[in-house]
Amino acid sequence: MTRPAWAPQDVDIDRPSAARVYDYYLGGSHNFAVDREMARQAIEDWPDLPRVMQANRAFMRRAVRHCAAAGIDQFLDVGSGIPTVGNVHEVAQATTPGARVVYVDIDPVAVAHARALLDDDPQTGVVHADFLDVDAVLEDPITRSVLDLDRPVALLVVALLHFVGDERRPAEALARYRDALAPGSHLVLSHASADIMPPERADDHVALYRRTATPMSMRPHHEVVDFFEGFTLLDPGVVGIPYWRPDGAVPAGAERNPGYAGVGRRD
Repeated sequence: MTRPAWAPQDVDIDRPSAARVYDYYLGGSHNFAVDREMARQAIEDWPDLPRVMQANRAFMRRAVRHCAAAGIDQFLDVGSGIPTVGNVHEVAQATTPGARVVYVDIDPVAVAHARALLDDDPQTGVVHADFLDVDAVLEDPITRSVLDLDRPVALLVVALLHFVGDERRPAEALARYRDALAPGSHLVLSHASADIMPPERADDHVALYRRTATPMSMRPHHEVVDFFEGFTLLDPGVVGIPYWRPDGAVPAGAERNPGYAGVGRRD
């Protein structure tokens, strides 16, 4: 296919990307034909999928509002993806105008677009790094210039860890982030799970993501809870994504959402 003008030269436009597929599900425009084809295949097998992704985004917004209302004015969004409407800085700054945000992603398209969008915003920064490279994230000059890690930070790991297999030891990376954060910091986390999915659907979905650079590892509830080790879980704990402090009534079909979400506080 012809490379769009906005696509960096080092991006493979012939292989689907989880970040760009997610952008498509959310109604974004920064995706390629190969991403849209993968998304269409997934939706054909699982028609609820766009609603599931939108519910995850809505959880992120609710959690950010909670953190801002609790007095946190610094946010580190790791695995932030491609910028879309309702980004962390927009939600946080609606409650706390001085809120500062660093977006981190390993996908060069996500990073390029975040930098283009936020280039003139001194309260935000964009870092190109891998979640697992904790030092690269926390010691990056951009992170250090935007955030004061001696004060509480909300660490967002939203819809990310199911793309990090156990062999890469995501829990160890999370523990390093936790130990580097000041008391009062929060962990905001969501994760896909096959607990309520028919086994064949879960297998098909995992197989589909093996075509990308970020294959998927769904985890059961107790393993998602384990990611909060060292944090005090806030009510209602680790629950189905639409059930974490919903705005009003829980949407129809929420019981079919195959993922968990929670927020924890480092004391």
